[in-house]
Amino acid sequence: MGAFHAYDIRGVYNVDLNKESVYKMGFFLPSVLGTSKIAVGRDCRVSSPEIHKYLIQGLCDAGADVYDLGLTTTPMVYYATAKHHFDGSVQITASHNGAEYNGLKVSRGGAMPVGYDNGLNELEKCVLHKEVVINKKPGRSIPYDITEEYFSFLRTYIPDHGNMRIGIDVSNGMAGLFIERLLGHNNVFYINSRLDGTFPNHAPNPLIPKNIEQLQALVKEKQCDIGVIFDGDADRVMFTDESGLFISPDLIIALLGHYFLDGMPARVLQDIRSSKAVGEYLAPMGAQMHTWRVGRAFAAPRLKEIDGLYGGELAGHYYFRDFFYSDSGILAALLVLNVLSRMQQPLSRIIAGIKKYESSGEINFRITHKQEAMDALRGFFTSAETPAAQYDFDGYRVEFPEWWFNVRPSNTEPYLRFIAEASDAGLLEEKLSAMRRVLQPFIDV
Repeated sequence: MGAFHAYDIRGVYNVDLNKESVYKMGFFLPSVLGTSKIAVGRDCRVSSPEIHKYLIQGLCDAGADVYDLGLTTTPMVYYATAKHHFDGSVQITASHNGAEYNGLKVSRGGAMPVGYDNGLNELEKCVLHKEVVINKKPGRSIPYDITEEYFSFLRTYIPDHGNMRIGIDVSNGMAGLFIERLLGHNNVFYINSRLDGTFPNHAPNPLIPKNIEQLQALVKEKQCDIGVIFDGDADRVMFTDESGLFISPDLIIALLGHYFLDGMPARVLQDIRSSKAVGEYLAPMGAQMHTWRVGRAFAAPRLKEIDGLYGGELAGHYYFRDFFYSDSGILAALLVLNVLSRMQQPLSRIIAGIKKYESSGEINFRITHKQEAMDALRGFFTSAETPAAQYDFDGYRVEFPEWWFNVRPSNTEPYLRFIAEASDAGLLEEKLSAMRRVLQPFIDV
């Protein structure tokens, strides 16, 4: 089934999934999770009410009691799962995808993610091959609104931001439930703050350059010290500096060291695509860097396993021990604002002190024979130069004295993803040209 992916269930609604398949997902999910008590939240997409209805009907027909959280950010569902001791939860969302998409993010107890390797594969088999047989007393659907409780949790992190001007693009997404109440309107300027699941102003994916143009214009017009933009379900956040320049999200892992680290040893998680500058910047603060696979399904359990203090990803996810090892865009934004307020320096100057290398950013190629392409790329570069370090999980990361690259297959899309970083722009361009020559025979036409 095309909707089942490494991290979640997601696709074009009424193409990759529909109300009938969602009902079956709900019906078989309690047995997969081993629980009869499940929390459910939903985002503001047009298709979410129908999915909500049929998911809950399936869960109840399986004998499970559903605790209906109503409209929620995805991190709010993680909070409810862990804080209120649910052994299972579902957020109805397609995160950063366009309005035609929808899906389910599933968690176990403690807000630990359920990915394809630890539950979604079993659920997919049930949906495809099992018949629905109702032989239990139906469960109940119980309204369970924790909005004010979650707001009270978030407000404990509100920084003293009276010395800043802040521009915020809510992307018409779920951050709109809380962000204006948290930060107010004193020198804080909002755009696209109304919840609207058609996403009329831009798709809720801040990694696409055109989607941050409105925020960049706002930052310049209002002479803001920082720009903040959320994705559709508010589990991710990204930033611009005071000139509107987009900040690579991995560098924010380094900036957050000023909030979390005090020179004492502490474990910090980064994904395999992160800049070398992150670890180099954080080492004097006591950080012990751990590199791991991309995606919440891998990052949250890994942070818990190493008992890390916090971590982050190039995609704008930031994970926190004190938030059940889970990610929260709003919480990350409040912490970044806290750091900026205390440091009293232009954000561009802080980032300039972190960023040491030239980066290609993530480049995507539509390639069917991904493994062969990755092997060819690694073989080409390692035959010409001796690596200083190599990682072979989540594709390959190969490090050389003056540059490194990561090539990995997308877990959610038909792409091979490549990123490289070098000590200067000339070397980077040289390596990118060589990379394109090696990959050209593999690119789908």
